[in-house]
Amino acid sequence: MSNSIKKLYDEWSIQGFVLFSLSLQIILILFTPFRKRTGNVMVISLIWVAYLLADWAAIFALGLISRRQKYTQKFDDHADILVFWAPFLLLHLGGPDTVTAFALEDNALWLRHLVGLLSQVVTSTIIFGQSLPSNKLWVHTLLLFVAGTIKYGERTYALFQANLNTFRKSMLQAPEPGLNYAELMEEFERRKFYNIPQAGRRVPKSNFIPLDVDSTAVQVRLAYHFFKMFKGLIVDHIFNIHERRDSRDFFGRRSAEVVLNVVAVELNFLYTVLYTKAVVIRSIFGYFARFISSCAVVAALSTFYSIDKHGFGKIDVEITYTLLFGAIALDTIALFMMAFSDWTVALASTLQLSRNKRWRVINIYFLHLKKINWGEDIESMSCLGRARRILFRRWHESLDTYNFIDYSLQERSKKNLTPLNYFFGRILIYVSEKLGLKDFYDRMKYVSKKPLTKKLWVFIFDELKKYSDFARNPENARRIRSTRGYRVLQNISGIIGIESSKFEDYIAHVDCDESLMLWHIATDLCYHTHTINESDEDTSNRREFCKILSDYMLYLLVMQPTMMSGVAGIGQRTFRDTLADAKRFFNEKVDLGQEQDQEHKQACTRILEVNTVVKPAKVKGNRSKSVLFDACILAKELGKLEGQKRWKIMSEVWVELLSYAASHCKANAHVAQLSKGGELITFVWLLMAHLGIGDHFQYFGFERAEISSE
Repeated sequence: MSNSIKKLYDEWSIQGFVLFSLSLQIILILFTPFRKRTGNVMVISLIWVAYLLADWAAIFALGLISRRQKYTQKFDDHADILVFWAPFLLLHLGGPDTVTAFALEDNALWLRHLVGLLSQVVTSTIIFGQSLPSNKLWVHTLLLFVAGTIKYGERTYALFQANLNTFRKSMLQAPEPGLNYAELMEEFERRKFYNIPQAGRRVPKSNFIPLDVDSTAVQVRLAYHFFKMFKGLIVDHIFNIHERRDSRDFFGRRSAEVVLNVVAVELNFLYTVLYTKAVVIRSIFGYFARFISSCAVVAALSTFYSIDKHGFGKIDVEITYTLLFGAIALDTIALFMMAFSDWTVALASTLQLSRNKRWRVINIYFLHLKKINWGEDIESMSCLGRARRILFRRWHESLDTYNFIDYSLQERSKKNLTPLNYFFGRILIYVSEKLGLKDFYDRMKYVSKKPLTKKLWVFIFDELKKYSDFARNPENARRIRSTRGYRVLQNISGIIGIESSKFEDYIAHVDCDESLMLWHIATDLCYHTHTINESDEDTSNRREFCKILSDYMLYLLVMQPTMMSGVAGIGQRTFRDTLADAKRFFNEKVDLGQEQDQEHKQACTRILEVNTVVKPAKVKGNRSKSVLFDACILAKELGKLEGQKRWKIMSEVWVELLSYAASHCKANAHVAQLSKGGELITFVWLLMAHLGIGDHFQYFGFERAEISSE
């Protein structure tokens, strides 16, 4: 049996791996665009596996061909066709246009890919050289060799261009010595001597041309304009005052919907630059190289079709046609994706495509397919609606949420389990923790998605616009960036008649991660124990906003710690200690066997029933970082407020916490998340930069006075 399996492997291993390599390329070009449209862990994991296997399969198949040639002294038609397959594997190593890097860190490995390019080209050259002069397919092989080398070179150069060091250098502009100071001072002295009035410093006007932003095509072109202006954010580039002014003028005067569309397209441009071949193929050299490689594949197909195939195995011929048509199909799909991409729309005026009425109508149709769904219920969608949502959206358009009390209730020890079930349950948890899979399991089981509704985005946008109006000078802009809730309390305490000092201890005097945990639990307690007047739409909306943002921010803190590294502190320690405290309390106070909603409500009620006259720190000391009953005290203080005041404070505190986390998250963490569906916090980060909030701008001498007089 083993001999027959070995014989089967020796005879068909090359054919199998070559076809396997082609299959992986088809999977990658069709499915890698989905990773920017979904946050589903399983989908992204499957794409990751295909990405890793693609290079391995191609290199392994190339090694099998080299090995077969080494141990086969006789060169026949079968050997010639195996040599012909070698450059196909170079094509596959070049990968599809839709993915060059799976993660941002892959771009730093461009030098390794360059070495791989050289080694695989040398290997293919040796294989090809050893088959001469008797190789009947040397012309076809040479054509494919040219195409494969170009494709592999495209990928390597794309990785080099997307490497952050290279990206940072590309942002450097030509040296600007400024005005001739010596000549200006001579002119100043001359005017002063002859009592001639000094010439005023002319402030350059904005060169930004307002456009009809209701058009989706115009929004894409505007997004491209701001992408070119602000792409340096990912390498901490400092922008000048004129760029700040142009950006604030546009984003501060547009509707929330238009702004979200522009920011979504802008982030899509960032994604394509960092993770695809967009920069390489969208250049004069790129178009020329792609034309040469595609023509070489078509020429190889034509010449192979025309030759006498007598002597070639039937299966080998069929596999060769499959590889040739597969290569052409991959190029065709890539061309189609490129023609109807945001890049082509943005460059339409330059390419003179916007004058073509038929192209314009088709492109407007495709842009319409990419429109934001605004929380439309998936269950009520038609099949076409669901397909549009999955195939054409630019990001996953939802928020991942994670609730502390739900998690605590589900993870506590189940007293009603049989000893055997309890034992195996503990074993499963222990093994998953040791293998590092507990977080993956928790994410699959406890994280849920909430759609981004238009009302929620409008609310966030309106709050950020208020920050922008306050941040007219650099000092205020930096102050906005550093606040995380207490500015809300200071601003509204006099208006609605509350003592802000009662709440500042839970914001100003604790770390950000601890503050986030406190307000998350307090929000949940208030949400489930305080009813509101349903006729008050604003209060009802703010209550829902609080719940969604609270669960979303906890998800970021626990499940996306890299995105919260700037604010997390000892967030994991705080979470674990609070979780242990909550599970112990719920085991004693909350009944088992209830429906989840009832169990959750009972848990909130039981927490609020605890006597909290003495602060927990005075009783428990400083060993534990649990904030469970501190949050209970905060919830009780908030519960004393009238409903409208309560939810107004809490909703604005949550936006401030969100903006603080967004501005303190590292830029590379934001762009790294673009390959996993994107996050709302990244949209907030980019929008804050466009509204002039933060320290991304540099102010010089006279320009400081200009910004103060806006």
